[in-house]
Amino acid sequence: MIARELSSDECLRYSRHIRLSEVGMDGQARLREARVLVVGMGGLGSPAALYLAAAGVGTLGLADFDAVELHNLQRQVLHGEGDVGRPKLESAARRIRELDSGVAIEEHGEGITVANAADCFGRYDIIVDGTDNFSTRYLNNDAAFFVRKPLVYGSIFQFEGQVSVFDPASGTPCYRCLFPQMPPPGSVPNCEEAGVFGALPGVIGSLQALETLKLLLGIGEPLCGRLLSHDGLRQRFHTLRIKPDPTCPLCGNKPSILDLREENYRFDCAVPAPESGDGATEAPMEIDIAEARQRMGGPDSARPVLIDVREPWEAQICSIPESILLPLQSLPERLDRLPGDRPLLVYCHHGMRSLKAAQFLRKKGFARAMSLSGGIEAWAREVDPSMPRY
Repeated sequence: MIARELSSDECLRYSRHIRLSEVGMDGQARLREARVLVVGMGGLGSPAALYLAAAGVGTLGLADFDAVELHNLQRQVLHGEGDVGRPKLESAARRIRELDSGVAIEEHGEGITVANAADCFGRYDIIVDGTDNFSTRYLNNDAAFFVRKPLVYGSIFQFEGQVSVFDPASGTPCYRCLFPQMPPPGSVPNCEEAGVFGALPGVIGSLQALETLKLLLGIGEPLCGRLLSHDGLRQRFHTLRIKPDPTCPLCGNKPSILDLREENYRFDCAVPAPESGDGATEAPMEIDIAEARQRMGGPDSARPVLIDVREPWEAQICSIPESILLPLQSLPERLDRLPGDRPLLVYCHHGMRSLKAAQFLRKKGFARAMSLSGGIEAWAREVDPSMPRY
């Protein structure tokens, strides 16, 4: 039943929708009464929120705890240069109000947490997942399952993206049917390490908005039980059919996940350090900036050799003086370039690749290989503020 009629201004604004027989006046009024939560105001959440607002969705919930950084602007089109350093929610809400002042915006500045997920999700008709980390992605899936709300999923990696709709309440799979558990630490690089093509989130986030609108209007064939994969370099789309997994730990026949608990969503991108072995006392697996500077100022025989395991393009932006560039993938073939009689201090962008490299080097006999915690990003913040950051 339609709660209210559209105003004359709304009829004009949404006239191209109303002309579609699949939408019409009733459908557009239904969109005006809809409530959608977009989790994450980043690369995916930006186009998704903009197109949902432009389509006339009446209430948009926006969830994000982060602040805008300069490198976000390459793909997160909700934000501008003047927003750097400010909360993403602030610039997102302002931009959406500029687009359609009639949209009611509900801000969730604490983001989505184990404590608030179920209550927050329960207030909306559909959840759009625009997050970029495994912890929140699995939390979003589980919370949507427990409150019986559809979850419109999207993910991006370099030049590739995926979209699906998970709605076990209607008999279709959940995210855990496809990926039952989080990947092991260090096995999957994030976009900070691997990069992401700027226009790709626009494609995937827009597809998420499209799927959300189809669900709200009850039209077309939503991607329930199907995973749409996009290869941006070759401009190819593939669709994979997925079925509910009877052994799924969440929605299967004998579920092991019965509620939302913190331990279910702990994920560390870094590779865990191995057990202490030879040289562990003299050279810890990971050291911070302060200890690195102290060691680098020591006598020549104890001064570590700096090893940069980033990619060449990263080294062109910035590097720590006197370091040797050995990209992580090439490290196994170039061990002969490393001195065996000196400590090795390995660094990357944020400290994840370098920890993996240090672990590998110790297995190959370099007992004093160490990783620089925080990577060159921490070095730029704490040692050399003039160094370009990326």
